[in-house]
This record gives sequence, C-alpha cells and structure tokens, in this order.
Amino acid sequence: MTAEGIEGTDTTAAAGPRALPMAVPAPGLPARVRIHEVGARDGLQNEKTAVPVEVKAEFIRRLADAGLTTIEATSFVHPKWVPQLADAEQLFPKVSELPGVALPVLVPNQRGLDRALALGARRVAVFASATESFAKANLNRTVDESLAVFEPVVRQAKDAGAHVRGYVSMCFGDPWEGPVPLHQVVRVCRALRDMGCDELSLGDTIGVATPGHVLDLLAQLNEEGVPTDEIGVHFHDTYGQALSNTLAALQHGVTTVDASAGGLGGCPYARSATGNLATEDLVWMLRGLGIDTGVDLGRLVATSVWMAEQLGRPSPSRTVRALSHQEQ
Repeated sequence: MTAEGIEGTDTTAAAGPRALPMAVPAPGLPARVRIHEVGARDGLQNEKTAVPVEVKAEFIRRLADAGLTTIEATSFVHPKWVPQLADAEQLFPKVSELPGVALPVLVPNQRGLDRALALGARRVAVFASATESFAKANLNRTVDESLAVFEPVVRQAKDAGAHVRGYVSMCFGDPWEGPVPLHQVVRVCRALRDMGCDELSLGDTIGVATPGHVLDLLAQLNEEGVPTDEIGVHFHDTYGQALSNTLAALQHGVTTVDASAGGLGGCPYARSATGNLATEDLVWMLRGLGIDTGVDLGRLVATSVWMAEQLGRPSPSRTVRALSHQEQ
C-alpha cells in the first residue's frame, strides 16, 4: 500500500468501522499521556546502514504532522560509537524550527553537550545504567564514573536553561547480571535527580519486566523521594510485555511513555534488546481507554508505512500491520 493509503483513519473514513477501538475508560487512569517519541534516535541508531539525513528529517516532520509533540531527534555521541547518528550536526538544523515540537537530543558527555547547545538544542538527555556490566559495555565506565561525568554536563545544561532528561538503562534486568535489585535502580535515579535532571526515564532495555515489578519499582522510587510526575517509562517488547507494563505504570499515575514509531529500535550494546514499544500500538490502547494523546493514528501509521518502505522491510508494529491489511 502507499503511505497515503490510510489518511483519515481517525475518522474511520478510510479504513472502515474497525479503524479505531471503542473508547471505554477505566477508572484511576490519567486523562492525558505525553508520548516521548524515540524512533528517530533510538529506533534508527540500531540500523545496520545509515539512513540518509533527508529521510531522517522527513521522518521527524511526518511524526510532528501526526501530532507528536516530543520527538527525540538524534544523539551527539562520537561517530565512532554510533555511526548511524554521525549526521547530528546536519540533521538538527533541518528540523529545529518545527512549531510546537520539543526535540530532545542525547548528550553523552561535555563535548556532546557543547555541540548540541551550539545548534540551539534546549532539551537534552544523559544516559546512565543501573548495572555495572552495561555501564562498562555502553559507556566504558563504572556506574559511579559515569555519574561523575554526567554531573557537570547536567549542571552546564541547566545553567544554559535546558531541560534535562536522565535515562536509566537495565532497570529491570541485565543480560549479564540477571534481575536487577531495586535499590541499585533507585540509587542511580536519585543521583540523577539530585544533580538536576528534570525527568527520569526508566528503561526495560531487554524487555524482561512484568507489571508487578514495574509497580514495585515505582513505589520504591516514590518512597525515596522521586515523585511520579518526574518519571517516564521506556519498555521494550522482547517478551510481549510492553503494553501490559505500560498499563501498570499508568495505573500508578505515570503520564509520560516512551515509544518508537513502527516499533523501530533496540540497543546496539545489548543483543537481547529487541524493538521498542510501537507508538501505534500504544496509541491504539490509549484510545481504547479514552486517554488523550493528541496523536492522529492514521497519519502516524502512514508515517511508519513510509519509513518501512525507506528501510526496505515491513513494520513490526501489530497496529501498523492490522490497519495496513484493512487497506489492501
């Protein structure tokens, strides 16, 4: 099908009566969820070959046109480590003026922050680990050494007026260490918050979390002084648990959910980390729960169909496949 084939899905005109779920609100859930779209960065960083910068820019523009207001654009990491994102300086100016859209970028160190700020970035993210094994594999440092590197980065970013997000990887399980004790995760989260991070994203990097585990970690963070409104969740769907874990987080009061258009992505430093939660699958569930996201599902699916064509393979998102099938 063509990328234009399902425009209008939100009104059911193009895809028929099954184009949207029936909205049946559940008690105790938030009225609105902010989707932190990571496809352009976390999704494309795992591609075997680099995606042309113009395709990346068009991807971000289409995501914005679909109603996403937070789109993580790229990473200012050294090209040696993530060559797929070596074009950050070329990409960011092409999308930085999108109206009403926040464009966070990843900054691994002081040099990365300087590069981002020089281009006008005003939302940045640092990337920590809850485990020593992943800190060594991803950052080539211990957990404490990586936190020491991030402290002046966060301070300078805050002094420059930037919003800072702190990613925490391996919050639920690690491919080398197994299940991760909650106190390790809480310690890293507290350290990031104490150094000035405005928001934390809890990463289930290898997709092993289950709902009870999610609720337990959120409760522990609250007990240690980290409020729910400063927490986002980032689930991978390795074992098919991403949506159930998201629902558990919503029940706890979380209102920021990371997702990747079309289910793109993984982690280049953890082979067992398969795709992110697909944004379309998330939007479908939230629409069914009567939760507002501001996202036009039809435009979003069309965007992921278009991106899948650029990558030369079908989207792994179940919702993309289902709505695309209705149009055939």
